[in-house]
Amino acid sequence: MSGLFDDMLQPLGDKQRDALVSAWAALEYGSEPASEAALPALRDAALRHQLDQMLHMTGRTLVPAGANLWTSGYRDDIAAELVANGWGILPPLERAALILVLIHSVAIPRAEGRLSGDNWQSNHPTTPTQLRKLSQIHGQLRLSEALQRLRTAGLVRTARVPDHETAGSSYIPGPALRRLTPAARQRLQENLILAVGPDTALATAITVRRNLGNSQK
Repeated sequence: MSGLFDDMLQPLGDKQRDALVSAWAALEYGSEPASEAALPALRDAALRHQLDQMLHMTGRTLVPAGANLWTSGYRDDIAAELVANGWGILPPLERAALILVLIHSVAIPRAEGRLSGDNWQSNHPTTPTQLRKLSQIHGQLRLSEALQRLRTAGLVRTARVPDHETAGSSYIPGPALRRLTPAARQRLQENLILAVGPDTALATAITVRRNLGNSQK
């Protein structure tokens, strides 16, 4: 970070400068969202604006992650550019495994009223039994390797829940999903709807809206 933010930080006093640098590091390198209670630069609106400007310089942005909680993530325009250039796209098996975890840990519990909110955090694990069909298609070793890569990326995490039908780990969505901007969360929710119910009225509405948006660009 040396020199990157000098022009922005130099006019500030030591206390403000230290507060901004500490908050930036916590947001960018912390595995969990940072609390306003612990970081003055998140509590103070003016400092928080400057912090967002610092993040903006590196293609990042502040992301709300709950009551008085913040994290950072890629700006929507930067994320779109990365995807257009083939960066950050999950291979098919990893994408399928992540979709299954999101369906069983988030989408189904939310539809049944057991989970609220629009984020991807859940205490409803996806069990080995629910992942078994995917392992039967691709092989247990390949699926295990794909899940390990998802864990390394922070997209899923293991949960200690016994499964009496199938041996193996259970999974819940990982902390990296909390770095999604509101617009990115909405796209993920819509993609999940398109994946599990492509013939539903809601999926049709999403497809029509997206096609209209693309035609107007």
